[in-house]
Amino acid sequence: MPNRLGQETSPYLLQHKDNPVDWYPWGEEAFAKAREFDRPIFLSVGYSSCHWCHVMERESFEDDEIAGLMNDLFVNIKVDREERPDVDSIYMSAVQSMTGHGGWPMSVFLSPDGKPFYGGTYFPNEDRGGMPSFPRVLTAVAEAYRDRRGEIEESSARIVNAISSQSKARMSVEPIAHGMFHSAYRHLVPEFDWQHGGIGMQPKFPQPMMYEFLLTHSVLQQNSAAQEFVELTLAKMARGGIYDQIGGGFHRYSVDNVWLVPHFEKMLYDNGQLASLYLHAWQRTGNLFFGKIVEETLNYLDREMRHRETGAFYSATDADSEGEEGKFFVWQTQEMESVLGTELARVATVYWDATRFGNFEGQNILYMHRSDESVASELGLSVDELMSKIGDAKRLLYAARLGRVPPMTDDKVITSWNALVMRAFAEAGAAFDRDDWVSVAVRNAEFILERLVGEDGRVMRSCKADSDAPASILGFLEDYAYLADALTHLYEATFDLRWLDWAERLCDGMIELFWNPVDSVFYDTGSDQEELVIRPRDTFDNAQPSGGAAASMALLRCAEFTGNADLERIAAANLRSMRDLMERAPSAFAWWLQAAEFYANPIKQVVIVGEPGNPETEALLAEARRGFNPDRIVALMSADDDMAMSLPLFESRRMVDGKPTAYVCRNYACELPVNDVEALAAQLVGGN
Repeated sequence: MPNRLGQETSPYLLQHKDNPVDWYPWGEEAFAKAREFDRPIFLSVGYSSCHWCHVMERESFEDDEIAGLMNDLFVNIKVDREERPDVDSIYMSAVQSMTGHGGWPMSVFLSPDGKPFYGGTYFPNEDRGGMPSFPRVLTAVAEAYRDRRGEIEESSARIVNAISSQSKARMSVEPIAHGMFHSAYRHLVPEFDWQHGGIGMQPKFPQPMMYEFLLTHSVLQQNSAAQEFVELTLAKMARGGIYDQIGGGFHRYSVDNVWLVPHFEKMLYDNGQLASLYLHAWQRTGNLFFGKIVEETLNYLDREMRHRETGAFYSATDADSEGEEGKFFVWQTQEMESVLGTELARVATVYWDATRFGNFEGQNILYMHRSDESVASELGLSVDELMSKIGDAKRLLYAARLGRVPPMTDDKVITSWNALVMRAFAEAGAAFDRDDWVSVAVRNAEFILERLVGEDGRVMRSCKADSDAPASILGFLEDYAYLADALTHLYEATFDLRWLDWAERLCDGMIELFWNPVDSVFYDTGSDQEELVIRPRDTFDNAQPSGGAAASMALLRCAEFTGNADLERIAAANLRSMRDLMERAPSAFAWWLQAAEFYANPIKQVVIVGEPGNPETEALLAEARRGFNPDRIVALMSADDDMAMSLPLFESRRMVDGKPTAYVCRNYACELPVNDVEALAAQLVGGN
């Protein structure tokens, strides 16, 4: 018989609905029971594609004896961290303060008022590898709560004070200026792996925000070494096993330092950010390989992660299938020969370095160990011939892989993660002149605004694409910030003013709900949300941009388009609260640095007046969009667009001599209007 999780919509919570554990979802019912019976709470936090979450479930939560112990001694709460990042953030900070590290599954013991007093991550079902068994932990914690209540209360008070202090603002009197970006870069350099790419040793995470900062720094501060390192890293990642060589898209991270063996889950937020990063690298370098990765990643997202009817994107796919991690993605050479035939299999196994012994538990994770030129030479082929054969092999292997049992898909639709993908499709569609990609972004925006924004403008966190059930969890700071930012990019791809209007409305709502003018910071939860043991403010840029960093970026971009100076003022104050930290610890605050560079460098506003579709208008647009230009925004208005004329950006803009005309302004000064592409190109180069 299902427990209380049977009525939830989260795929992760539903995975646990038949556990013998008497699970509660997060809510007042659980805390009321804990108070009534004076029992501690066991809080388990995870997510659907988490491998070790599944292991702990199999070993402990499905075990009748262990479940009985949990039910007798605790009130047990299960939380999907993707639905409730606020709960996850608070208690992850607590676990890190107690143990020095964190991760998922997260296991935390709370008093009935929600204060943490003991915690960890994965506990095995029996003593193993120096770790105590979960039953041993349960018994010891329950005894301590019963017999040493005073110590428990003192400990929880210290922990709450410690995590509360982490969210305090640290205002700086130093300016946000170019010197801090050079200093941040110097702090990063010792961590560069110039042999294999990436930061540090294993495990290696993609860290797209870090490489976005380095790429931006290479442009705005003329740092060629930063660009070289980004190129090295992106090439190594895309040629490694962390990239799905057959289906496209990136896995979560690599367990080694050469990007070969991944943790096989695929996350929507990773692939949205990485598609944007590879796009920017292609724009900056002209490297066609990076452009190919953009195309393959977006095709994967469109094909496998998008709900066809609504245009919403799912959250993740699991690492495991049929109970084995990575089984869906690995190959044996005999299987490859069976699918491809002898000759094509010979080409494919050499290209992807597949052997009969394998490189992962007797099977092969496909990766490109050598250059295309080296493989082509060995096989007696031209590079073009090699790539043609590899294209055939990919299609055949992908078709064969469809016959396997696929990993589970977490079909939650999360506002902030969808916004990251929306931005990627919008930017790439404009850069590649792909109307189909822009259409994907538009459809996604329409879905989010229809299903996840209420009539009062309140953004919600998540929903199910194939269900009409109303969203029930209020959106967090990141949901507002990512969405507002994505809509400014969607405007640049479509020049439809409704997206700017929505972006500004979201920025206004974000300030009203999350901005604290006394502390000059954004909090992660809104003033209308549940009061937790502390009001969370997670400032670290981890796998995704922190809500605060994303808020500053969204406000700054929106201010450039709308002329709303209040947005820029609040963004700047928010950045100053993190100024010293982002300079000293750049790897933890990369998106803060990205927003700060946008703020510190005068932005070029490029306004083109002309009819869309006119060849001369399109030529000017193509020039304005050419290359990677993190210090530029592009806008378009028709000559008779009265609505556009109401925005300061378009004020007094007219076609000159009856021809499509470009206006370039920077730092409160404007160039003369121009009609031809060469003159526009000269103005865009000037002032860098």
